[in-house]
Amino acid sequence: MQTEFLDLIGLVERLHRQCLEMIKADLESQGTRDLSNVQALILFNIGEEELSMGELTNRGYYLGSNVSYNIKKMIENGYMTQHRSPHDRRSFYVRATDKGLAVYARISTLFDEHTAQLEQGQLDEAGLDAANETLRLVQSFWSAASIPSRALASA
Repeated sequence: MQTEFLDLIGLVERLHRQCLEMIKADLESQGTRDLSNVQALILFNIGEEELSMGELTNRGYYLGSNVSYNIKKMIENGYMTQHRSPHDRRSFYVRATDKGLAVYARISTLFDEHTAQLEQGQLDEAGLDAANETLRLVQSFWSAASIPSRALASA
């Protein structure tokens, strides 16, 4: 069981890296040089919404410092705008600009193309559902295992 579990961890890591490489290749083919693949994925996850930095961190599962740096760079390069919350001056909200929405649309199209290719027989919906369910179970396990009181109880 440990071998399969370690294989799963490695596979998830490789899949994430391959996804980022695919996004990078697409950005380069479009001539986009002022945006990283991670930043493009953040734009995709924000989409047309307006989110606080905290919401973005929680929803995207990004490290806070990485989000702050990447948001700053995207604001500098015109992909996002930022404004303070009128209710809490410590909070900032971000939203994609038209330039950022164009990247969102491109990445969405790329994922649509890949979905269409998968539907041509490489992997069916039931297979994806099963993979997603397994990954959700692992995520739930890790969430529960990371709670300090449970970690101390099992020690």
